[in-house]
Amino acid sequence: MAALMWLLIPLVAAVGAGLWGSWAARNRRTGDATELNGYARFREAMEKSHTGTEADGTASDAGSRPASVESRTDAPAVH
Repeated sequence: MAALMWLLIPLVAAVGAGLWGSWAARNRRTGDATELNGYARFREAMEKSHTGTEADGTASDAGSRPASVESRTDAPAVH
């Protein structure tokens, strides 16, 4: 009787693996539309973050620094 119980373990494992395999291979009906829409939203967000004038404003503000702010060229490099 104990031998039959030991044979039951691989049988249950095989049935479980078959059920999981059929579930994993199912036909998903979501399609590519949701992923493409998400990618389009991502691209729009990335374009919005780089359209500001931060890069343009730094060059013109360089000459208008207060006298108390000075450049530190003798600072050690951080790697």
